[in-house]
Amino acid sequence: MKSFKTIFTILTVALLTFSCSSDDDKDKVTYNEENPLDAYMAASGFSQKAVDVKNSGIYEYGFSFKPTVTGKIKSLMVKIPDVNSALRITLWDVATKTVIKSETLNVATANVTVEKTISPIALTKDKEYFFTVNSDDWINRTKTDGSAATYPIVAGNITITGYAYISSTAAETIFPTNARNTYYAGDITFKFQQTE
Repeated sequence: MKSFKTIFTILTVALLTFSCSSDDDKDKVTYNEENPLDAYMAASGFSQKAVDVKNSGIYEYGFSFKPTVTGKIKSLMVKIPDVNSALRITLWDVATKTVIKSETLNVATANVTVEKTISPIALTKDKEYFFTVNSDDWINRTKTDGSAATYPIVAGNITITGYAYISSTAAETIFPTNARNTYYAGDITFKFQQTE
């Protein structure tokens, strides 16, 4: 009888442990991935006109943003009007103007979106980041009337705070300081996923 009680107690504890862990798994939420570029282009009006610019001097250019939730960048995406086997994309900390991470992408075909899955980069809610590319090629996007966009621009859980560029070289990674609101040079973006 004593061994029956012992076995019964062990089975009960095991069943409760299994039940609790199953409940925990049910409570975990998996959030959808977001690509802020389309919403940014639509809200800014920069989706209205696009002109390819090739071999026009090397610049570090891109957009600054703040996530409205804690999350992570899971992949990088780019589309430019020329090939580039070593296109550098960089994520910056705006407060310190320091590089968080740089990745190199191989753009084998012009005007085709290239995506690179990366080790996730954690982003903190309400912290400002800058996302740039180093290139002499870009798609120049404007409104048809040439007017300015008003920042910030909400694109899902990403708030775009501005666009800027700086003259550079292929070997340099320089923080962009020349802000503009009448155009966007791209296309560069990322896939973001909320984590909490």
